[in-house]
Amino acid sequence: MTKQPFNAYPSTHTARKVYSIDYLPALFLAAALVFLPTGPGSSTLNSLAIVFVSIVLEAIPFMMIGALVGGLIEAFVSRERMATLLPQKGWLTVCIAAGAGAVFPVCECAVVPVVRRLIGKGLPFSAAIAYLLGGPIVNPIVAASTALAYAFDWRIVILRLGFGYGIAVVIGMIMGRLFAGIGAVKVNGDALENNASSCGCHHHPLEHTHDEACPGTSEASNVITNQAADTTACSCGCSHATSDSWVGKVGAAFTHAMDDFLAVGHYLVIGAFIAALAQTYIDRSSFLSLTSVPLLSVVLMMILAIMLNLCSEADAFIAASFRGLMPLPAQMAFLLTGPMFDLKLLLMYQSVFKRRAIVVLASLILAAVLVIALGLEMLQGTLQ
Repeated sequence: MTKQPFNAYPSTHTARKVYSIDYLPALFLAAALVFLPTGPGSSTLNSLAIVFVSIVLEAIPFMMIGALVGGLIEAFVSRERMATLLPQKGWLTVCIAAGAGAVFPVCECAVVPVVRRLIGKGLPFSAAIAYLLGGPIVNPIVAASTALAYAFDWRIVILRLGFGYGIAVVIGMIMGRLFAGIGAVKVNGDALENNASSCGCHHHPLEHTHDEACPGTSEASNVITNQAADTTACSCGCSHATSDSWVGKVGAAFTHAMDDFLAVGHYLVIGAFIAALAQTYIDRSSFLSLTSVPLLSVVLMMILAIMLNLCSEADAFIAASFRGLMPLPAQMAFLLTGPMFDLKLLLMYQSVFKRRAIVVLASLILAAVLVIALGLEMLQGTLQ
């Protein structure tokens, strides 16, 4: 009987789990076919196309910049180095972590894997939450995109970054107190022990020898295993270089940037199309009727932000397209909710936090945004 050859290096590529949200682009396409007018010469269709293309073209450069910056940080800045830049104890740690996006600007698509590794390296939980919430808002790329989207109305930029920073600090401290003695972070292999990249996938570098993983194997298998350690298989179907050379790191940075950009680009298209539909087909008087009901428009914009899953470097262009349709508090609620909590983040949070922590975190985020929106409603006459 012929002995079957032993697999020297078991494949680390695993099939990507399909979530319900992955069917969203198909549903969007079906909805688009229903809403689009049929006449080729329709002036309404022309208006829809112009608004849609303008929103996408304005947002794409900032998405590309944000993805590239996130890729460079992932490749060149070790998570250990980021952890050493912060104090280890006290409220000062939370305050610094909430504003760390000014130095390490990442969008919400890239910050979750970074936070997961930072927690594994000993970063205080309160500081990790502060960076998780503040990093995607309090950073220069988001500030620039928001300024451009709102025609350099710096009042909007200051309000967004200021409120984002405040929410990150307050919720970070609250979460640190609530979960001081209760484990909020998953400690299994899926959460912390595996490497994570900015694309949100788990990576299992073959750092061990084959003898360590499978005793009794031949010496030749160790050679093959070591040769396979140059790359890691990713559940998203990509290979990520682990070379320590400068060229290898640059290649890894662009790979991570590409993953981030492609992963969230279709959400920008969906959001831009919905915003264009709202401007083209919905009568402005119907939106004005919503403004007469306190916080109703705010709640609607928060729900929209959660459903659209936009990148924080691009969502300002969607929010700005609702000027004249929604009041400032509703727009601000949209700008604050999306980078901290949406459907894709809900899925990503499950790889790091336990369910109870996610429920508390989401509740605190939504409550904080509602409080801020209510305050802006009361001060709206002063701000305008």
